[in-house]
Amino acid sequence: MSDTPHAKTSVASTANTMKPATILAFDYGEKRIGVAVGNTLTKTAEPLVIIQEKNQDERWRTIERLIKEWQADLLVVGLPTHPDGAEHAMTQKAKRFGNQLQGRFQKQVVWVDERYTSVAVEDGHDALAAQLILKQYLGA
Repeated sequence: MSDTPHAKTSVASTANTMKPATILAFDYGEKRIGVAVGNTLTKTAEPLVIIQEKNQDERWRTIERLIKEWQADLLVVGLPTHPDGAEHAMTQKAKRFGNQLQGRFQKQVVWVDERYTSVAVEDGHDALAAQLILKQYLGA
C-alpha cells in the first residue's frame, strides 16, 4: 500500500491491458457508509447501498456479503481532507477503514481524494458520494 493514499494506482490506469475488473467504492462515515459498484471495462459507476448498521460486526458482515455478491476485484475508499489537502480526524478514520478492508478481505485498496464529493451531494446521500468517488477513480 502506498504512503500517498490519494494517489490513483492499478486497475483503472491499466484497464485496457487487463481483464475487466469489478470495483466497490466506499464513502466512509462513522454513522453511514455509502457504497457504489463499477466496472473498468464500461467505466461506469452506480450507487449501490448505504450501510447504516450501528453494530460494527453487522457492518462488516454486510460489507463481506457485498464483496462476495459483486465479486469485487478492487476496493476504493474516499479519503477526506481539508480543501488545501491537509488531513483531519476523518482522514485517519477512512485510512483505518481501508486498512481493515484490505486485512479482512485480502483485496487491494486504493484511496481516492474525496474532498469535493461531499459538497456535490446532499447530506445523507452517501451512496451517491461513493459513486462520485468511483467515477473519479475511473476517470469517467
